[in-house]
Amino acid sequence: MLRVERADLDAAAAAAVISPAQADGLWQFLAARAAPAPTPATGPRFDLTHVLYYLGGMLAIGAMSVFMTLGWERYGGGAIVALACAYGLLALALALWFERRALPIPMGLMAALIVVLVPLGIWGVQHALGFWADSATIRGYRDYHVLIDWRWITLEGATLLAAALVFYRFRAPFLLLPVAVTLWYISMDVAVMLLRADAVPWGDSAWAFRKWFSLVFGLAMLAAAFWIDVRSRSGRDYAFWVYLFGLLTFWGALTSMGSNLLSGKLVYLAINVGLVLLGAVLARRAFAVFGGIGIAVVLGDLAWRYFKDSWAFPIALSAIGLGIVFAGLWWSRHAARLTARLQEQLPPPLRELLQRRRAQDQDG
Repeated sequence: MLRVERADLDAAAAAAVISPAQADGLWQFLAARAAPAPTPATGPRFDLTHVLYYLGGMLAIGAMSVFMTLGWERYGGGAIVALACAYGLLALALALWFERRALPIPMGLMAALIVVLVPLGIWGVQHALGFWADSATIRGYRDYHVLIDWRWITLEGATLLAAALVFYRFRAPFLLLPVAVTLWYISMDVAVMLLRADAVPWGDSAWAFRKWFSLVFGLAMLAAAFWIDVRSRSGRDYAFWVYLFGLLTFWGALTSMGSNLLSGKLVYLAINVGLVLLGAVLARRAFAVFGGIGIAVVLGDLAWRYFKDSWAFPIALSAIGLGIVFAGLWWSRHAARLTARLQEQLPPPLRELLQRRRAQDQDG
């Protein structure tokens, strides 16, 4: 069978057999035909059904983690253990029920709820045994998500073990989100413990350390997500939630640092532009969303700084907004050609990843 490469089309264009535009169009047509057939989308999508799935699931997960109040503490550790076990059994039954009906997203949410209940149950056991009786700062389980203490490592280790077991059973991509959060908690606890930093998180030096640590950890999560993306051959998007959490920690830490210097703002702007471009290359919309918000923040701040109390401020801000719109229009017209040329220079595994991601996005 005759094999056609991009170099053959470029040679034909150079010999005036076809025009360069025809060469680009023909190459995109051949690349589309050669791309693997899109698999049914099982990952997160922005439609009403999926929004309701995640809204309900996150409310249930948040109720048993971040929003756990001190009301249950008055009944003792035994009541907390009973609550965690009852909710865990209910979540397991629902996960199995959703699995039998081929509903992977609600199944994954219920599986994640099982994992989230593990540290609550371990806390209840420790609370009943008086493990936290001598703590002057830890008031209840909700401080697990706020304060740093070396004793949280027992809860975090149990959570990772439970996540591994539940993932082995259900293979749900959403389970990687509580894993990523728990790894972040562990890293913060260990780092502060080794540096003997103040356990109260709102001191100036401790807060600065946490911001830099979160930034580095976010970069590590993004690298891990990219590795998962390249290695995965499943129709399920296992990297999505790791990418999202990595972006949250990295971009959130970067944005919280702030800078009153023009050079710092320009560096922040350049990083966010890089996120937008990276999102376009990797076919990951989350990068573009965070990068776009960052670009809007810094450009709005610059406009306010240089046009404050001036009649030109709304005009400058409108010009920035329209400029971003036209930048999106320009990219939409040239994205296919620029992306195709970039992919020619990439290693085969990365080219395969991008083609697979693009097929999934078109299908979803």
